[in-house]
Amino acid sequence: MTAMVIPSAGAPSTLLFNWNTIDWKKVIAYVRRLQMRIEKAFREGKHSKAKALQWILTHSFYAKLLAVRRVVQNQGAKTPGVDNITWNTSIQKMKAAMSLKRQGYQTKPLKRIYIPKKQNGEFRPLSIPAMQCRAQQALYLLSLEPIAESIADKNAYGFRPLRSAADAIAQCFIMLARKGSAQYILEGDIRSCFDSISHRWILENTPMDKLMLKKWLAAGYIEKNEFHPTELGTPQGGIISPTLLNVTLSGLENAVKSATKLSDKIHISIYADDFVITGASREILENKVKPAVETFLKERGLSLSQNKTKITHINEGFDFLGMNIRKYGSKLIIKPAKSSVKRLLADIRKTIKSNATTKTEYLLNQLNPKIRGWANYYRHVCAKKAFKYIDCNIFKAIWNWAINRHPNKGRKWVRCKYFRNDKFRNWVFFTKVKRKDGVSINVDLVEMSRTPIKRHIKVKAEATPFDSSYHNYFDKRISERESVKSSSKKKPKWWLQWWNLLKPDDKDRKVRVATTAAL
Repeated sequence: MTAMVIPSAGAPSTLLFNWNTIDWKKVIAYVRRLQMRIEKAFREGKHSKAKALQWILTHSFYAKLLAVRRVVQNQGAKTPGVDNITWNTSIQKMKAAMSLKRQGYQTKPLKRIYIPKKQNGEFRPLSIPAMQCRAQQALYLLSLEPIAESIADKNAYGFRPLRSAADAIAQCFIMLARKGSAQYILEGDIRSCFDSISHRWILENTPMDKLMLKKWLAAGYIEKNEFHPTELGTPQGGIISPTLLNVTLSGLENAVKSATKLSDKIHISIYADDFVITGASREILENKVKPAVETFLKERGLSLSQNKTKITHINEGFDFLGMNIRKYGSKLIIKPAKSSVKRLLADIRKTIKSNATTKTEYLLNQLNPKIRGWANYYRHVCAKKAFKYIDCNIFKAIWNWAINRHPNKGRKWVRCKYFRNDKFRNWVFFTKVKRKDGVSINVDLVEMSRTPIKRHIKVKAEATPFDSSYHNYFDKRISERESVKSSSKKKPKWWLQWWNLLKPDDKDRKVRVATTAAL
């Protein structure tokens, strides 16, 4: 195959054969090194240097490759925009990376669809950009993310690298668990957050290429073959939108604390557009904290949802990110919210009923990811009782499914066909599946109650992976997390610890020296 030489801005010429032969370790190392320099320059107040490094990154072919890779590996990669174009082949992906240019780029309108909300059955608007626009957003997100991380609130955990909802819940435990902790909580919810952000504020305060950002904000959307302009908000469905939301809400923690004093026991936990704020009394939250939040949001074109924003006593408890947080006497207990349990069981029963005549293997392939994913999300809290309750209800639904499939067979026959014994477990729903080598194996239904409960250790509030001083911290943290998931003592996969790619390696010394010189 003939080699293709592609020059890249800010990096030496790259010898590539096709998409499948790209050395992704080298690509990631180059991009992350630039991102770290951007974060360091911005943190030190060298904003002009950070802006120049952003330009180098967004014009680098390595960054373009990484942007296209993110788009084609995304869950919505097979969902086209208004142009009905998707990138499936290696040639299409390579051409897409080569076509990412700032000069002459024109955005396409977004395709508007609606998806149901989990809570109330209402529909949420989702705007889908074209593949070209997604890749451009992913490219400029690489340059924005290091700065967004450096200005983000310390206790904001949504849409940030190496942070999760488990960290936000762990922060709630720290805020409320002690005997002398605050007793009142302001549950905050921002009304139509993504759809209401002021374009003027975003353009004036987002440290990135203003021309490109303005094009995305003013792209408009098409619904029922009719074009609608966008004057407010950033589209849900855009790759860069979550980071723009984080930039918009950066400073909320400082705004609240500057309006109060230390004795007010003000602490905050933020996840995307949801947040909880603690206070020593209802009056402090009502008269000091809530007005400070409303003033902060008003500058950005946002407002609180009066129906969902309320002040609660810790003894009454509240729901946050699918968890119920409540004090029983002097003990704080966090467990799965009843509404979350009901939604899961409703989804599982619907899945079982809709597969009344399908193969057992197909049903297990649908149920196991749902059960395993739900259990992994809640395995950091007091969920053992909920796990057993869910297992019991799933068994009842499975048993009814098996009985209805064979109305002319006895219970004992049905049990022998669909259930087996495994040591001390006597009712294991299973099926036999042949592997590629011809060996038959048992595929069992996941039992949620067998998931071990292990408390999550919250990430350091000030830690960011773009700051080299925290690389050893994240290295240890990820290693411990992976060791819990796997019984074997394997090192974490390389893309989880991309900073290891930046360490000296004699094998690639010549490439490293050439890259560093080009910077």
